[in-house]
Amino acid sequence: MSDLKNTKAPVTTVTYNRDEFDQKTGNIYEAISIVAKRAIQINSEIKKELLEKLEEFATYSDSLEEVFENKEQIEVSKFYEKLPKPHALAVQEWLEDKIYYRNTALEDNNEE
Repeated sequence: MSDLKNTKAPVTTVTYNRDEFDQKTGNIYEAISIVAKRAIQINSEIKKELLEKLEEFATYSDSLEEVFENKEQIEVSKFYEKLPKPHALAVQEWLEDKIYYRNTALEDNNEE
């Protein structure tokens, strides 16, 4: 996830062409569902990574060093705040064909 800063995903709201967005599935709701599931995965990965980094700053005693560590902790937090949101990352992955998906309902119908 360290390459999050190098993504082309926007950090602001963007309007996408619906025809381009649902072209792969032919169904806008299915496309949104796939992207939403990926956004949840990305959010979990980012949250896990952030918590691991913040755990490094966990102290169990108050001291002067804690003030300096808080500055570092704030910098880490600011870095993650500036990242594109998980849904923006997921949409970018979708549009760049980086999300693998399959429709198991269609597969089951084809087997019958």
